[in-house]
Amino acid sequence: MTSAPLTRAAVADLIDHTLLAPEATPAEVDTLIAEARKLGVYAICISPSMLPVRAPGVVVATVAGFPSGKHHSLVKGAEARLAVDQGATEVDMVIDVGAALAGDFNAVLADIITVREAIGDRALLKVIIESAALTDEAIVGACRAAEQAGADFVKTSTGFHPAGGASVHAVRLMAETVGGRLGVKASG
Repeated sequence: MTSAPLTRAAVADLIDHTLLAPEATPAEVDTLIAEARKLGVYAICISPSMLPVRAPGVVVATVAGFPSGKHHSLVKGAEARLAVDQGATEVDMVIDVGAALAGDFNAVLADIITVREAIGDRALLKVIIESAALTDEAIVGACRAAEQAGADFVKTSTGFHPAGGASVHAVRLMAETVGGRLGVKASG
């Protein structure tokens, strides 16, 4: 079986053009939107405090519990709900990485459920697990919790963690764990 060669448009349609720097300004977000439209990327991803924005033709994504994941679950849920109310159609939440490292996947599950319930089916939920900071066992456990909680995607990283971003090994392990039932997004 052969696959069709990737085109520029097909690759662009996989990309979230992202601006999550704490010093980002509204003018920089406007520039990001213009670049996203010019490049034909799938989405922009901005901090929730930068919402609402006008971005016709581009999906608007945001983050919750970013970048540490150490926010209380109810805070993450409220942040996600407000962002969706202000026009975000995708939310990338960060799990409590320490809970995953400790093997407390019930806490990870409860965290994700809280955000899922806060946004309902009004937005896609991507769960950032910081795979570079986790053991293989913790990656599998976090992915299973995300699936059980009703997430739409698992995502490797924030791009802000000092341990690094995506690796081929982590993406493969995440994909094997969710078996096509969830999307897998490589980041960082």
